[in-house]
Amino acid sequence: MTLPELTPAQRTDVELLARGKAEKSRTLRELNLPETPESAHTLLLRLGVWNEARTPYADRLGATLTHLSLDVPDFAPEDRLDLSHLPAYAIDDEGNRDPDDAIGIEPLDNGLIRLWVHVADVAALVPPESELDLEARARGATLYLPDQTIGMLPDALIEKTGLGLHDTMPALSISLDLDADGNADAVDVALTTVRITRLTYLGAQAKLEAGEEPFVTLARLARASKELRDSEGALSIDLPEVKISADENGASVTPLPKPEMRSVVQECMTLAGWATAIYADDHDIPLPFATQADPTREVRGEGLGVQWARRKTLARTRFQPSPGPHSGMGLDLYAQATSPMRRYLDLVVHQQLRAALTGGEPQDGKVVAAHIAQATLNADATRQAERLSRKHHTLRYAAAQPDREWDAVVVDRRGPQATLLLPELAYDLPFSTPAPVGTELRVRLVDINLPALSMRARLV
Repeated sequence: MTLPELTPAQRTDVELLARGKAEKSRTLRELNLPETPESAHTLLLRLGVWNEARTPYADRLGATLTHLSLDVPDFAPEDRLDLSHLPAYAIDDEGNRDPDDAIGIEPLDNGLIRLWVHVADVAALVPPESELDLEARARGATLYLPDQTIGMLPDALIEKTGLGLHDTMPALSISLDLDADGNADAVDVALTTVRITRLTYLGAQAKLEAGEEPFVTLARLARASKELRDSEGALSIDLPEVKISADENGASVTPLPKPEMRSVVQECMTLAGWATAIYADDHDIPLPFATQADPTREVRGEGLGVQWARRKTLARTRFQPSPGPHSGMGLDLYAQATSPMRRYLDLVVHQQLRAALTGGEPQDGKVVAAHIAQATLNADATRQAERLSRKHHTLRYAAAQPDREWDAVVVDRRGPQATLLLPELAYDLPFSTPAPVGTELRVRLVDINLPALSMRARLV
């Protein structure tokens, strides 16, 4: 079919539909093409109006694509516990631009170890119902796309609050006094001043392997804590993870290494969420507590197929203004508290804690429930836009290597239809095969269709 040049009005018509902004397109109807966003996307690609780098998913889902430029206040003087003498480390992936948490330890005279989890004191600059707060609530979360990041809050705020970006920094710090077996004797929350060193996961891993403190002690405490949670039914899901980057020239998909220090940091953040929930419950502070129902069934064994099946047994995490158990974490109560720069409900946690710590009045449970409803809806659109955009650029990466052979594993099956997982891409797709779950295959990827976000695998 020979396609005509589009007039400016026709181009606008088709682009609106491709972005999910119109119910129908007269132009597509005139060309006898289906009036769908995918058909509009296909037409724009064939005419060269869009290129393969263009992703319309955030637009379709209503996720905000504009950078915030609101004014950010400075920190006001206030009483803080000075912890700048204690070494602490913000450990992230290389290239991380929003360091919002850090960890350290303090040996106590009674033989316990105090674990400190310091979190950027974003709520000090973003009080409830301020312009910054309303904008963050409308976004729900930072939007991480392979080709750009759209912050929930302005870059200027990250520069002022990011841990390790200045010599000393204000923080909201969560502490747990732990024994050698990972049991907590006490928890607390305080406004502090901290001195933070930034490290990558691989840099921290090198220090752990060299036997340096506090990394050895942090790893020991994390292992003990994880064993305790496992004994309470916590579920660990170990599936491939990748970093996806993209620009106008192409896309790349890089498997993420999993050094032990990555799990150490994750365990410390989990402990901080548990301690925050305990503190709030003890002090009658309404928070967006995170809860999760029990798994639908028990899945035993090892391997990618088992991990895939285990993940499917987990219910979605729900948020509510009163505490409840989080089955997947193996905890009786829990709150996400370590990412106030990029998750709005974490920011609400900090606003509530800060109000209690400074003699103010935390918002009541009804207000917190309303924030949960609005922020969850908006964050869902953000997460969906991220997922579809990552899928799009993964297909670009695969399409640029048509002759490459990929390892694949059968991780699920329904009758004659199976699900293949490609570990190098952290990507799954349907595939017809009689092979049982756990079978390793070698495939090529064919019929890649960006507008439809689809491709097929063919056995080598």
